[in-house]
Amino acid sequence: MKNAFAFKTLAEFLEYFKDEDTCREHFTAIRFRNGEYCPHCGHTKVYTFSGGKRYRCAKCKEDFRIQTGTVFGESKLPLRKWFIAIYLLSNSSKGISSVQLAKHVGVTQKTGWFIDHRLRSAMKANKGQLFGTVEVDETYVGGAVRNMHKSKVDKSKVGTGGRGKAIVAGIKSRDKKEVRAKVIVAVDSQQLHGMIKSEVTAGATVCTDEHRAYNNLDGYTRKAVNHSGKIYVEGDAHTNGIESFWALFKRAYHGIYHHMSPKHLQKYVDECAFRLNLKAKEMDFAQVFAQTVTRASDGQQLPYKQLIA
Repeated sequence: MKNAFAFKTLAEFLEYFKDEDTCREHFTAIRFRNGEYCPHCGHTKVYTFSGGKRYRCAKCKEDFRIQTGTVFGESKLPLRKWFIAIYLLSNSSKGISSVQLAKHVGVTQKTGWFIDHRLRSAMKANKGQLFGTVEVDETYVGGAVRNMHKSKVDKSKVGTGGRGKAIVAGIKSRDKKEVRAKVIVAVDSQQLHGMIKSEVTAGATVCTDEHRAYNNLDGYTRKAVNHSGKIYVEGDAHTNGIESFWALFKRAYHGIYHHMSPKHLQKYVDECAFRLNLKAKEMDFAQVFAQTVTRASDGQQLPYKQLIA
């Protein structure tokens, strides 16, 4: 495998991945970094066909390509186009729309949308729990109810706040400088306490606003700031970190995507959190690309029918 960190700019990136053979060699080294295996049965003895483009499992006798069973699946797109799409999506500070991605990669908008969502499916949150001091907050996503078509909502019930909108809860670790975010169905103790216990180690310090849904959070030290009283920082108690993530997410929503359907909202959330987490770790261009390709190699195939179902 060639030096994976040899490029720093887009021009160097395109020069480095100059053809399909180079891209396949790079992806093969990442996917088989722990040794060769069959994606069908997991057996570790495989045969390589002449040309190096196809493999056969010594146990189940199934043939496969290096893309089989990954986010790239059985796509007919060249790996080089996938790599360009990965660069565009992972290194754009606010993301890139399927229309723009399609123009840059040289595919139809439909294919660009499919590429976008396949790559987002690989950008899920890291495993393991957060620790130390974390900040927890929630936000609402979607247009104002008063602006929605009457077929979409009962306007007789229009109120303030998040009525008719999707809800996303987020956790920001000050120690790991990492964000986790999840679409939830309600801002209540069941949802919020459940997410905290799933993502944060017991005994950690949890900073929140004064929302009563965070009351009686067992196993943690809670520090709350009274936002309604216009108090935003009290000692080391604040939620400024997670709120900065919401600001970035909303800029992507309003400036790039304009609309995020509830069905795919979690993928957009994962995408924004993924980029912010890599930026917080001060990774350079090549490292961000390598992380994204690794996630894609470990991800699962996502059929188009499943996306539109």
